[in-house]
Amino acid sequence: MQDQINRFLEYLEAEKGYSNNTLAAYQNDLNQFLIFLQQLPPDERPRGWGNVTRDHIVSYILEMKEREYASSTVARKVAAVKSFFKFLENTGHITSSPAKDMETPRAEKHLPATIPAEEVDRLLAAPSGNSPSSLRDRAMLELLYATGLRVSELVALNVDDVNLEDGVVRCVGKGNKERVLPIYDRAREALAAYINEGRPKLLGEHNDEPALFLNRRGTRLTRQGLWLIIKRYVQEVGIKENVTPHTLRHSFATHMLRGGADLRAVQQMLGHANISTTQIYTQVTPDHMREVYDETHPRA
Repeated sequence: MQDQINRFLEYLEAEKGYSNNTLAAYQNDLNQFLIFLQQLPPDERPRGWGNVTRDHIVSYILEMKEREYASSTVARKVAAVKSFFKFLENTGHITSSPAKDMETPRAEKHLPATIPAEEVDRLLAAPSGNSPSSLRDRAMLELLYATGLRVSELVALNVDDVNLEDGVVRCVGKGNKERVLPIYDRAREALAAYINEGRPKLLGEHNDEPALFLNRRGTRLTRQGLWLIIKRYVQEVGIKENVTPHTLRHSFATHMLRGGADLRAVQQMLGHANISTTQIYTQVTPDHMREVYDETHPRA
């Protein structure tokens, strides 16, 4: 797969006359995408560029957003991937580009995508029954909304990171910074049910597996696996908005602040190094502005 990247870079240099700096940027962006693909679980890892799907690219975008890349950086890296697949299609290396008609993420800053609390309730109630996977999914969704964890932080959790008695979860975020987060009672109950009843059945013979959330093979669940699980439940409950694992993080922060939470406290819970990153959640939508106006203006 590296050979095709090298040929693309040669094409950009010889045919397009791109500068060394531009070529270096393309090389860095495409190598990062290749490393992402190579680190996927064996049953999800494409054997060649012709096996890369649209979902692979979407998952890559979600990972970059999860790592809180600047929107301009995400836009540039996705544009590089799209150009590369267009080259592969034009040169006959693949029959059709998986990035065809895919919109490049906008570089402008927007309000974080959230969903109303009522739709969060519907989503969290979606995993029904007491099967091991249902218990796991219910615990994951509750924990995401209870804490605002990044997806990478959630899948990296080990059983020992959960203290059910105190109702807290310990996680290690960006820059290896540790934080301890409180969880509400419903999330604690969902975690207890999963740990006591669901996880042992998923674990099977993997008795030495420390991961909290497991896949059907009894090993650590991946970011890609979590995204597919959430995508399925969103479709089941009929939520029209585009919901990703990061949407629950955004919704957690927005709902906390609208409920009166202190900005500094939300910053600490989200694990933001700079409060300016958290301040984006204080922006209001026109609908919310109207709601506040109607409720507070003496002549409204």
